[in-house]
Amino acid sequence: MSKLRSIFKRFVNIALVISILLRIYIHTYPSITPELCSWDDTKQFQNSEKISDIFKIEKTPKFKSVKDKLSLQFLQSYLFDVYENVIDRKVAEQKRKHDKYTNPRFLLFGDPQIKGNWKNTPLLKKLDTFGNDYYLGHIFSTMFKRLRPDFSIVMGDLVSSQWIPDDEFYNRTERYIKRVFPGAMPLNLDRIEELKSNNPADDGINYKTDWVKFADKTINAINNDKESLQFDMGNDVYKWTDEDSCLFINMTGNHDIGYSGDITYQHMSRFTDMFGKDNFVLHYNQGKPNSYRLVNLNSMLLEGPPLESELVSTTWEFLYQLFEEKFEGTTILLQHIPMYKPNGLCADGPDTRFYPNDYEKEPYKQGLMRSQNHLSVETTDKVMNLLFHNGKPGIILTGHDHYGCDVVYNRYTSKMKDNPDGLAISHWKASSKVDSKSNNKQFTGEVVQEITVRSMMGDFDGATGLLEMKFNEKFDSFDFVYKECLFVVQHVWWATMVSNILVIFLLSIRTLFF
Repeated sequence: MSKLRSIFKRFVNIALVISILLRIYIHTYPSITPELCSWDDTKQFQNSEKISDIFKIEKTPKFKSVKDKLSLQFLQSYLFDVYENVIDRKVAEQKRKHDKYTNPRFLLFGDPQIKGNWKNTPLLKKLDTFGNDYYLGHIFSTMFKRLRPDFSIVMGDLVSSQWIPDDEFYNRTERYIKRVFPGAMPLNLDRIEELKSNNPADDGINYKTDWVKFADKTINAINNDKESLQFDMGNDVYKWTDEDSCLFINMTGNHDIGYSGDITYQHMSRFTDMFGKDNFVLHYNQGKPNSYRLVNLNSMLLEGPPLESELVSTTWEFLYQLFEEKFEGTTILLQHIPMYKPNGLCADGPDTRFYPNDYEKEPYKQGLMRSQNHLSVETTDKVMNLLFHNGKPGIILTGHDHYGCDVVYNRYTSKMKDNPDGLAISHWKASSKVDSKSNNKQFTGEVVQEITVRSMMGDFDGATGLLEMKFNEKFDSFDFVYKECLFVVQHVWWATMVSNILVIFLLSIRTLFF
């Protein structure tokens, strides 16, 4: 019996140590790769001397191999970062101080795609969905507490399906706001609480969006009163409300509203009920050399054939109004579907599909847009010429491709052979590097970086993107620094939770019986 007690106590001690180590790991994981999970030191940063060097992408950790991570240098780096960011946060707070006007900072979260439960969903699946919410929430809470950004942006695909009914869309939105991004969106929380109080039901909510009203307003505006379309959300907006800790933007994705051949007024009405506008612009530092704008674009409503043409027309009207601004600053474009690029540059190659002409399940969708990995070549050129026409470098932030990617778009001009006036046409090509005029005489010297943010889902290591813009007086533009901070697959988070519960149970048994 004494031998059994000894074995049990030893087992409990081992389980306790493992549980503590796992708990420490999940709360200090950014300290394992601090070079990728921290803002740059503003005092040590050097602005680029060449325009081709203004985009800096950092995804490779300093300590890569197991041997590296067993070194004294790694241990010192880890413990030092833990001390600064977990134990004595005053040091980290001092380092985080920056000028948000010349050095804005963004936390970027790719495609959470939270799933839902139904009455017939197995218990284990419900538990998995419940845990996944808190896995994603842990990533946000850890990174936000550590970095305190000026902007937090979710790159679309907030929920996992556009086919769900209104009340389930509400349920997932409520979980998204309360569990996945807790405390980050007071305005959205107020919005959904108001919807719940206005649509009561015994089992939660009887929410039905008023899509007819939304449709009438949209159709009337685009056909009869384009001036009533309000896309400008203001200047120097760093919070939606006084209660916000930063400006939080929820982009829309195809899993939220569908592709253009699927999107109905109902889809758009309920999305705007919960999250606000799908197309808008925010301006910063107007009239100054360091001026920039955030353009939030619904890229699902750029091409077709669409189900509702007025929705596509509204999105293009937004782009035309932006072009007419003759904006002279830097543009940061936010869109879910990436621009066109050939096979081989990213995990997802170009792939556009349409509903068959004999589609019997939903005959009204025959021939319409069904899915797309990228925008088309023509739409890519058109959008970029409308938004990046002033010669300044810019950046495009996208989601959709869960593996993440980064490419440069170089701008070229060529004479139109059939045009008697000899006018030039402008087009953009994706590449892994910035081109040069010595290499291609048609290259204009204009470049735009596209970054596809890796998904924060567990299958993609719970990624977070960090973007910093640093004003470069030499070019009257910004240097861009992007980093990719990875957590770990969701199974490790689950192992931590299970081991913690198990250890508490075992310690209780040891206390009571041993």
